Amino acid sequence: MIEKTIKQTHDLAFLPLGGTGKIGMNFNLYRLGDTWLAIDCGIGFSGNDTPEAEIFIPDPSFIVERKNRLVGLVVTHAHEDHLGAIVHIWPMLGCPIYVTPFAAAVLQQKFVELHLTNVPLYVVRPGSRFNIGPFDIETLPVTHSVPEAQVLVLRTPMGTVIHTGDWKFDPTPQIGHVTDLERLATIGREGVLALVCDSTNVIKQGLSQSEAQVRQSMFELIKSLKGRIAVTCFASNVARLETIALAAQTVGRKVVLVGRSLRNIDRVARDCGYLEGIHPFLHEQEVNDIPNDQLLMIITGSQGEPRSALSRIALGIHSHISLGEGDTVVYSSRMIPGNEHAIMTMQDNLAKRGVTVLTESECFVHVSGHATEGDIQQMYDLLNPQYVIPVHGEWRHLTAQAAIARKKGITPVLMEDGDILRLAHGPVEVVDTAPTGCLVLDGNRLLPMHGSVLTARRKMLFNGMVIGSFAVDDEGYVIGEPKISAPGLLDPDDLETVHVHEEFANALDIIPDELRNDDHSFRSAAKTALRRVLSRKFQKRPLVDVHLLRV
Repeated sequence: MIEKTIKQTHDLAFLPLGGTGKIGMNFNLYRLGDTWLAIDCGIGFSGNDTPEAEIFIPDPSFIVERKNRLVGLVVTHAHEDHLGAIVHIWPMLGCPIYVTPFAAAVLQQKFVELHLTNVPLYVVRPGSRFNIGPFDIETLPVTHSVPEAQVLVLRTPMGTVIHTGDWKFDPTPQIGHVTDLERLATIGREGVLALVCDSTNVIKQGLSQSEAQVRQSMFELIKSLKGRIAVTCFASNVARLETIALAAQTVGRKVVLVGRSLRNIDRVARDCGYLEGIHPFLHEQEVNDIPNDQLLMIITGSQGEPRSALSRIALGIHSHISLGEGDTVVYSSRMIPGNEHAIMTMQDNLAKRGVTVLTESECFVHVSGHATEGDIQQMYDLLNPQYVIPVHGEWRHLTAQAAIARKKGITPVLMEDGDILRLAHGPVEVVDTAPTGCLVLDGNRLLPMHGSVLTARRKMLFNGMVIGSFAVDDEGYVIGEPKISAPGLLDPDDLETVHVHEEFANALDIIPDELRNDDHSFRSAAKTALRRVLSRKFQKRPLVDVHLLRV
């Protein structure tokens, strides 16, 4: 039905499968004729409401079913929420991937780690124009908090669509290209059908602040601090790494990188020609060889990730590094929505150890890489699109950008993941929906979020798990005493546990004889009996299993 609707009603369509109506998991599709093009394929991170999972990946089922008509995947920039899922989804798609040199280096490293070879990776320089199938694509460099971010210009016979990816206007980004405003204005004069635009920071008024301002402020801050200094930031923000390193060099401090993602980005950045003039960073094992007043550490974990280096330092369990009285941790990053509790807990743990914690509320140590309300208005003025399609944000962000568009006399189109938007021929509107969802990256497996494994894990998290074990003879009668294991629910030394064992044994004794000769029937009856015992005792319904041994 979906395919029939698309083909019969229009020739150009936009379909987000992730990242519209939520933060992260950006995965977008465009259809021209019978041909599909993907833009970005990123991961999302778990929040407090999903403790059973850590990393989410958009469900690619819709486009996997049409992969013979998928001509390519274009990456706008090297952030995890835009390319982190590619290595996990690409084996299902098998299409060519088009990336800038920096994003290519990041992806290559991921493919090597997963032992994936012969991946068709095409490196495209920022500011290029090329064709992928019927799509005429131009890449325009823009400023963002990672090198080589790019806006995509999709020219089609039905009109030009601008897909921004993540962006901001910053005349002094310190690393990378300055946005070519004149080129944007030229494209605007040619005519723009639709602007598919990042909404993450739209609620912030005015124009974006510059990375150059952070650099000046960071120099002054580092100069004023004593003791050990630790700065945490997003690993991919190469300009920020350079700023911190230069500030340290100016005051004679040696810089140590703590965390695997930082070491990986350092290697990629230097291979791509960035961080020139920055002394080689030291390894975390060298920390204790450096006097406190000569040390600055850049540490991963700004979002409170439980296994990150900073979380382990805050808990006092890091194998090489400790922080305490007289030391300072600087948060040179923003809180990603959903991570507030984890970040505040980590900051509290640091404060308990006597560490001074400085955030952007105390000093000017961070600017966002996303466009503000003022930036977005300026982009509208340059491009003058007929339609604005807010993406990459929660609903409050999408509706805020829609309001700005209306004030400018531009028609906004609000949509969410799975909506199929007709861009031509006919009215620009949502005409159908595609199935969406998310998969969970569990170790090296991809699991459905609502499948049996994670459903069982959720049940165990909130209600516990109980395993009953018992042996029976060849006629099906219980031998000895049944045992129950219920970690997190029953204390082995508690008298209540003894009563549960007794009640389970009694329940096994009254299972009908006709069920005792078949192991499957006996196990099912035993599980039911154990559930009833636990429900009566605790008013809970834990996940229950039984082990039956016939001797």
